[in-house]
Amino acid sequence: MSTREPRTGDAAATPPPPASTPASGSTPAPSPAPALGLLPTVGGGPAPERADAARNRRKILDAAARIVAEDGPQAVTMNQVAHASGIGVGTVYRRFGDVSQLLWALLDDRERQFQEAYMSGPPPLGPGAPAAERLDAFLDALVDRVRAQREILLAAHSAAPRARYHSGAYRVMHTHMTLLIGELRPGSDATLLAHLALASFSPDVMHHLTVEQELSSERLKAGVRELLTLRA
Repeated sequence: MSTREPRTGDAAATPPPPASTPASGSTPAPSPAPALGLLPTVGGGPAPERADAARNRRKILDAAARIVAEDGPQAVTMNQVAHASGIGVGTVYRRFGDVSQLLWALLDDRERQFQEAYMSGPPPLGPGAPAAERLDAFLDALVDRVRAQREILLAAHSAAPRARYHSGAYRVMHTHMTLLIGELRPGSDATLLAHLALASFSPDVMHHLTVEQELSSERLKAGVRELLTLRA
């Protein structure tokens, strides 16, 4: 997936982690998966692909989305997606590598919309508002996004726990937060603070807080803001 280069200060994309070994009984991936990490930035579309490849990709993603909607992301397997899409399982593996990469690909469109909102949308989430307002708006929007897609984010995280931190999407969010924190607190270790703040949004943490602790969006948003002002 090719996109334009990030703005000054944005992090460049890195390839996703290696595909995990398929479960016993599954057809192994015949070759390393293509780079399917989440978008490094917005503004550029996917690289052109053959019409038949684009149709197959759409069928695979649509089939995976149906399985998620009907049975939850935990029910997604490469064999099931191949059967539901009518695409050979070898093609599914070559196109997406493993279940975790397929689940991340399902999140791609939503991630593009989110990036567009905070990188070029209207303030306060987008440019044009003071850094403090932009940071609050970003954290609020992130709470809403993670809650809305909690199950699929948790499934992708469970399949490959470290993939989140190597995705282009995480790097762009981290850079965005680093710049805002650096503007608010000159001289602080903004890079580290951004990592620690984003750790609150790990899918397993958010699952625990929203499902097991039954915390509302409003309480989560207030808590994140308060956390960032401790000892200010």
